[in-house]
Formats: sequence, structure tokens, C-alpha cells
Amino acid sequence: MVLFALRTLRHRRAAFAGAFVALLCASALVCGCGMLLETGLRGGAAPERYAAAPVLVAGDRYVRETVDKGDGESKVKAKALTDRRWVPSSLAGRLAAVPGVGRVVTEVTFPAVAGGRAFRGHGWESAGLTPFTLRSGRAPRAGDELVADAGAGLAAGARVDVETPAGRRTYRVVGVTAEALPSQGTLFFATGEARRLAGRPGLVSAIGVFPRAGGPAPDLTLALAGGAVAYTGDERGAVEFPDAEQARLKLVSLGGALGGTSLLVAILVVVGTFALSAQQRQREIALLRAVAATPAQVRGMLSGEALLVGAVAGALGSALGVGLGFWLRSAFVALGAMPENLRLVVSPFPALAAPAATVAAAWAAARISARRTARIRPVEALGEAALPVARLPLGRALAGAACAAGGVALTLVLSGLTSEAASGPVTMLTALVWTVAVALLAPALAGAAVALLAKALRASRVAGHLAAANLRAGSRRLASVITPLSLMTAMTCTILFAQTTMGDAAQEQAAASARADHVLASQVSRAAADAVRRVPGVEAVTEVLRTSVRVGLERFPAQAVTSPGLLATLDPGVVSGSLDGFGAGSVAVSGTAASRLGVTVGSPLRLALGDGAAAALRVSAVYERGLGLGDLLLPYELVRPHVDDPTSTVLVSAPTLGRAELERAVPGVAVLDRVEATAASAPNADVNLVAMGLIIAFTAIAAVNTLAMATSDRSRELALLRLVGTTRRQVLWMLRLETLAAVLVSAVTGTAVSLVTLAAFSRGMTGSALPYVPLPAYLAVVGSAAALALAATLLPARVVLRARPVEALGARA
Repeated sequence: MVLFALRTLRHRRAAFAGAFVALLCASALVCGCGMLLETGLRGGAAPERYAAAPVLVAGDRYVRETVDKGDGESKVKAKALTDRRWVPSSLAGRLAAVPGVGRVVTEVTFPAVAGGRAFRGHGWESAGLTPFTLRSGRAPRAGDELVADAGAGLAAGARVDVETPAGRRTYRVVGVTAEALPSQGTLFFATGEARRLAGRPGLVSAIGVFPRAGGPAPDLTLALAGGAVAYTGDERGAVEFPDAEQARLKLVSLGGALGGTSLLVAILVVVGTFALSAQQRQREIALLRAVAATPAQVRGMLSGEALLVGAVAGALGSALGVGLGFWLRSAFVALGAMPENLRLVVSPFPALAAPAATVAAAWAAARISARRTARIRPVEALGEAALPVARLPLGRALAGAACAAGGVALTLVLSGLTSEAASGPVTMLTALVWTVAVALLAPALAGAAVALLAKALRASRVAGHLAAANLRAGSRRLASVITPLSLMTAMTCTILFAQTTMGDAAQEQAAASARADHVLASQVSRAAADAVRRVPGVEAVTEVLRTSVRVGLERFPAQAVTSPGLLATLDPGVVSGSLDGFGAGSVAVSGTAASRLGVTVGSPLRLALGDGAAAALRVSAVYERGLGLGDLLLPYELVRPHVDDPTSTVLVSAPTLGRAELERAVPGVAVLDRVEATAASAPNADVNLVAMGLIIAFTAIAAVNTLAMATSDRSRELALLRLVGTTRRQVLWMLRLETLAAVLVSAVTGTAVSLVTLAAFSRGMTGSALPYVPLPAYLAVVGSAAALALAATLLPARVVLRARPVEALGARA
């Protein structure tokens, strides 16, 4: 039957074009997402600053916890920290005393801004870690001197204002290096000045260890203490670039979710495509059955066709997927979600896994769609081919009911999920399961829709009467068209409006919590905040530092705030407890986080700060605006020494002052009013939209393929209509009305699926079952679906109608 399938493909290339394109796109998506997934699992950033140091000693990059597995067994789990864990500077002396160590080099690192450009600041003693050498000038000696890298555009003798966490100061450039790092600008200060600017007395960010030339590799194990770890190879890059580690974790979740969703969508789409192809070939299959072909042979033929199409599409799609992987990486780098130096892992595994998954999906789709066709009796098949009817087999009805029940269960689960990490994958799965239920029950839905729309269609005289009659007689074809269009509407609305729901809720809560008259944008130093406090007319100043903490191994977004005048600038919506006297040892928790953690006012709470430092606090208040402010409010002085960038956003209560007075007090710092600050705090969902937009494009392609296949197969029908006197214009209007009817049914079902899913998502994430759906965006989604559907229907129809009716009948015969 495989040879027979090959001959069938040669003579029915158009019939399999839709399945081929769908499988091609699926293979490309799976391969591209597989590359992202593998990069998240095995990728790494090569060291730049630490390139010359064979061994780097720095703090442990993970927070660890022992988890009880039951039966007396336990397991240590680790989660990455968001900030560097610094180590005692005294550790350098112990390392230098280890046999085999030639020299050690300490370094501190801190953010610096000069001339509007971001740099990393270091002490000149750490220049040998790269190494940096002087092209001109000399090393810095005094506190007001610095050396700039070759890419800074500064010349020796220049004076430059530098903003650091310690404040703004004017420095004189006394040297320029011969080197510049690819992904970071570098400024070197005198050693004492660098330690002062870093603000971590007695600590260093890393220690480079250089073995003695010609000697054995030193064993540093006994010298390491206080959470210090020795790193070699690309592990040094992970220490240098903590954001690369966070990007890797995001790539694992994003690549896995996107690849899995792509494959599920592919199966759903290809099942519909093969089912439509089987319907179009029902007479042919009936004749095969009539000449003694067994159901197993028919299934073998259809499966062979699917395997051949899947193999070719999978191989070509895999090649395209490699390019897609590079494009996705470039898009993520441009959006700031992935550092430039995180290298994309290119291996044969995604390129081999994608065709295998595609072939498996094609085979499964063919087997599912061929079950009823292969078992039908020859006489019954010939009868149905002559006059197809929309009957819903019992097995399909039961499967549809089971999927609907699964959709209900997932919807209930989704409504109880309160974190994006948990709700994201479940949201897409819920929409898919509901769409599968719609696909299985599509014949019944099509029959009901035809009954409702027939009267309205007949109001359009000839074209409307023809459209109503065609929909009634071809309701099985309508059912095949409904599935991809419903999938396109449901997936698009779910992806887009889950983001708008979260963004609107966060902005609404941020606006409700804002009491400050002015906001100084981020990267404001402590010195600048103090300068604002001294401005006459300023009533309260609150410094806000955004970070994340872990309670156990669970990560929570948090904000650290200064307590004096807090309630004059910020209203988190306290529902129990109080923020009066909020300070050392206190923590305020959002209602959502309190529910997840099982804490109330007065409960103790142990957590790990950004660099892993442990803190034991007591809950002083529970508030309701967690989406706008983060899940935890922490004391500013507790958090500031434990983050890589301690610069802040500053909230100012000064009702009698204008923007100009504050700008004079802190030159070079952007001053926003309350409305501007709220708009600037809107979450950025571009990364998710880029990634999931591929799924939207895939479903759109699938919808176009199905409609084009359905229209192309009607050449005989359209030719007969022309022969009995129907004009070309009437035929096109008939097709337009049929397509618009299909779009209407699909829009209703797809909207219903997305609304049910979004309501559950919104209920869990925001507490309200009303998602935020901007009307213009929704109309754009439905309008785009209608435009694609009309184009996919009318373009093939115009090609078919160009031929003379008699010629079309002859060609079809």
C-alpha cells in the first residue's frame, strides 16, 4: 500500500498541499523551539571580564533546600539567585596561601553611568582578570581619577560626571585601555575609591586565582568557606552574567511550552486537513472497498500517504527551523530578554527530533481521520459520496463530551492558579482542550448553525439561497472549516488578551496605589534621593528598590521601600495589619502571596534575598495590590546591601512644587508626574507575544490551507452552477456568504473558548472573572480572520471560474 500511496500522492498533490504546509510549519516550530530549549538546558555565556583567570572564586549562585521525598529519603534542590553572592575579602589571603597558587586578584563590580551610557565599575587591581592593558596614560591613583576602556570614547585628560550608587562625582580620565569588552563598557577606579563606590565593606564580588607556572593545579577545597565556590570554564561566564542564567531558565520554560503547543496544534490541524481530504476522496475509497480492499489496507494507504508527506515536510521544516531558531534568538536579544553573549546551542538533536515528531503527528492524524472512512461499507460510502450528510458518530460524540469535561476541569484548575509560572502553560492547554472539543463536535455545531443562519442567508435572493442550500448539503465541509478558524480565533484571543488582562490589572493597581506627586525614574542614587529630601516644599520621599526573593524555593517579586513618609507616597491597599512603624524586621505581604504561603499578620516569614542572604521577618500587614507593587514589601535598608544595582526609583510627595524645582535639585534625572510614572510601569509582554505569535501565524496558515482545499475541490459544483445559468458574480457572492457564515460560527465558538479560558485565568490572577478585552483589538482579530478566510476562498474560486464550465467538468471527470 505504500507504493499505492506514493502513486496517489503524485496524482493528488493539491489535496495534500494543506497537510504538507501545516506539517512543514509544525516541524519548523518544533525545531526552532527545540533549539531554544536546548540553549536553556546546555547553553552558557563565555567569560569576558574573567577570560584570563583560570579559576574564579565567587559566591554560590544558587539557593538550596533539602526536600523530603518520603520513605525517609531527601533531595537537595537548587534555584538560581538573581544577584551576585559576594564573598569576604579575607578569603583572598587564604587562597594565596594554598600550595600551587601563584597570585590572586580581587575585584568589586558596581553599576556606573557616564555620558548617558551604562558601564560596569571596577578597581584597577582587577584589570589583570581580562587582561586590560593601557594604551595611553597611567593607572588611577587618587580618588577622583579613572581609566576608561577603548570603547568609551573618552581621552586621557577629559573630565566626566559619573553616577554610581554612591552618588554623582566628577572624575578625571587618566588613562585609556587598549581593549574593550563586547557586551559591557568598563570604567576602572583607584582601589579604595572602587570599594567605597561598591558599598560592600569587607566583601568582594569575585577572586581570580592564577596557578603557579609549571606547578600542579592547586586544590582550593580546604580554603573555600562562607558559600564560596570555585568556577572554571564557561561557569565563569555564568558568574559574570547572572542575567544569562535567568534567560536560560526562561528559555527552558518558553521553548518547552511553545514546542509542545506547536505539536498539539499541528496534530489538531492536520487531523482536520486529513479528514477533509478523506471526505473529498470518499468515492475513491468506496471504489477501493468495492474491489475488495480491506479496511486495514485503506488505513495503510492513508497512513502511508501521511508518512510520506510528514517525512518530506518534516525534513524541509527542520531546515527552516534552524533559521527560525536564530531569528528567535535575535528577537529576544533585541527585546532585552536574552543577553547577546548567551550563545545559541546548535546541535543535531532538535533537527532530528522535529521530523520525527512531525512524522508521528502526521501518522496519528491520518489514523484518527481514517477510522470511520476505512470501516464504512462500500455501498454506504458511495451513497454518502453522492449525498454527504452531517452525522455525528457515537464515538466522536463521546470523545467530544470527554474533551468538554476535561475543559471544564482545566478551567476550574486554572481559576485557582495565582502565579504566572503556573497559569501560563495551563491557560494554553485549557484553550486547546476546549478547541479539540469544538473540533470533535463540529458536525453538530455546523448543523445547528446552518439551521439558524439559513433564514438570514435567504434574504440575499439568488446568492443567499444558493449559500443556504450549499451549507445545508455541505455541512460536513463546513464542520471541517470551522475547526481551524475557531482555533485561530481562540488561540489569538487567549494569547493577546491574557497579556492585556494582566497589564491592565497591574496598571490599575499601580495607579490606585500612587499617592506621590512626582516620581524620579529608576537608577537614582541614595545621594540624589537625599538631595530631593532637602528641597523646601518636599513633604515625603520614598526610595523604591525592585528585587525578587525566595521563600523556600518559590520566587516572589518584591519591592524594598524606605519607611519615613511611606503612606504619603504609596497606598498598597492594606486589608489587615498596618504599615505604621514599618521598618527593620517587618514584611508586608500581598493577599495572593499570603494565601500561597499560609501566613497572616504576626506570622514569621523566613526568606532568601536576591544574593541568597537569609532574613527572618514578621508579617506586619497584608495588602491587596500585589500585581502593581509585587508580592512583598521589604525594608529598604535590609535589601540594599544584597542587590547588584542598589539604585532606586524615588517617590516624592510635594504638592506645592513643580517638576522644574526637582529637576534643578537632581540634574540629569528624569522627573515624571503620577500619570507618566504609571504608564512607564506597564509590564512588557513583547517576548511572549513574539513567541506565541508564531502559534497564531501557524493557525492562520492552517485556516487558509483548509479553506483553499475546500474551495478547490468544488470545481465540478461551481461548473454545474455556471451551466444552469448562475452568473460568475452570483457564484462569488454565494462563496462570500458561505465563508462569512463559517467565520461567524468560528468567531462565536472561538470567542466562547477564549472567554471561558480568560475568565478562569483572570479569576486566578487578578481576583476578577472579567478579563480585559480591548474592543479594537478584538475586532482586529475577527476582521483578520474574516479577511484571511475570504482571500483563501475567493482566490482559488477565481482560478476555478476562469475555465469554461464544460472544460472544468471534463477536467474534474
